[in-house]
Amino acid sequence: MKKWFAMAGLCMASVLALGGCGNSASGKNGQVIVYNWGEYLDPETITMFEEETGIRVVYDEFETNEIMYPKVEAGATSYDVICPSDYMIQKMIANDMLAELNFDHLPHAKANIGQQYWEQSREFDPENKYSVPYCWGTVGILYNKTMVEEPIDSWSVLWDEAYKDNILMQDSVRDAFMVGLKLNGYSMNSTDAAQLEIAKNALIQQKPLVQAYVIDQVRDKMIGNEAAIGVIYSGEAIYTQRENPDLEYVIPKEGTNVWIDSWVITKDAPNKENAEAFINFMCRPDIALMNFEYITYSTPNDAARELIEDEDIRYSEIAFPDLKQYANLETFQYLGPEADEMYNELWKEVKSE
Repeated sequence: MKKWFAMAGLCMASVLALGGCGNSASGKNGQVIVYNWGEYLDPETITMFEEETGIRVVYDEFETNEIMYPKVEAGATSYDVICPSDYMIQKMIANDMLAELNFDHLPHAKANIGQQYWEQSREFDPENKYSVPYCWGTVGILYNKTMVEEPIDSWSVLWDEAYKDNILMQDSVRDAFMVGLKLNGYSMNSTDAAQLEIAKNALIQQKPLVQAYVIDQVRDKMIGNEAAIGVIYSGEAIYTQRENPDLEYVIPKEGTNVWIDSWVITKDAPNKENAEAFINFMCRPDIALMNFEYITYSTPNDAARELIEDEDIRYSEIAFPDLKQYANLETFQYLGPEADEMYNELWKEVKSE
């Protein structure tokens, strides 16, 4: 999750030649070309899909939406299936980059994805024409109960000097500004220059307390007791608690981001029918369960959730929280190119201080 303007220098994952596909990602009959987040799918499901359908999979990975988008926009690689986040799907729809889905070819999606996730998807795909929910979750605070004296319930702890050099922040402009905006009572989708300036100044004030700005590394650092507090995605929190029982996850009282990553098909997909077959396969309950157990990010597949044998996980407040009990939850919106530029420039100011 998830993801917005990560620090320059992150490296693109190499093409994974799964199922014996070592060819370049060009459209051919009998294959589907997939572009997904790193470690965001059980490789065994690829093998099963290939064996059951005879369709070969060429699989490529990205680390952030902002690495993914320009590569898709440039068209250097003809991807069929992509898994962007909510606001990026909204941007791709606005820029006419996605194909409408034929839901007659997606019976597992229609039958198994919970209605609440289709409703949430309307925030970025108003008519549910372009995307199928794959994973969802929240952003919150992970803290080590042996290193933190009091229970945490607020973003303000990330400005507590008692935890200097023990705080991990997301190296992502929208996630970082979400924290700064929510702390001050503003919408995380704000385009108000004065509000963004307040959030920027708060992040600059916080910077001397931050041990590191990280993305995936927050997971390993928290498991290894290398920090007391970290901003993290809920799916990562589930994994970290399995590895280190001293870790606790909380959604701050000021509110946070509720996100969805969804499957989409590019407008000029060379293998559209194979792409629909791939998405439909990933929505099959047993396959969705395999992916949930592999990546630990919450599944919107209600039928798969019913198959979870561990009741502590099936009813986990981290994996499947009752969102009605929280205030000020929002989904990121695509704010337009001018707002993109404004956020990016403000983030550069934070990072350069």
